[in-house]
Amino acid sequence: MTRRLATLRGDYTGMVEASRDTNADDEHDPEGATIAFERSQLDTLVRQASRRLTEIEAALARLDTGAYGTCESCGRAIPAERLEVRPDARRCVACG
Repeated sequence: MTRRLATLRGDYTGMVEASRDTNADDEHDPEGATIAFERSQLDTLVRQASRRLTEIEAALARLDTGAYGTCESCGRAIPAERLEVRPDARRCVACG
């Protein structure tokens, strides 16, 4: 996940730098998606990957403190099936 995030950030930075010194009229480009649209998509992927990494790090911290697998809302155990699907789950299905 860390490698993917670094790659996405590099791609985003490269795209911004490449388009900085150009006068391309991407708004009226007949070839398809605009540079701004592609940059927006890449930015969204960077934010999603960053958020996912934060969730994973928080789950690892809960594992270290012994709180992993306990619902943060009701205090009951999170079923193993849920943790299997979402290892970073903070809440049981009922508290969702």
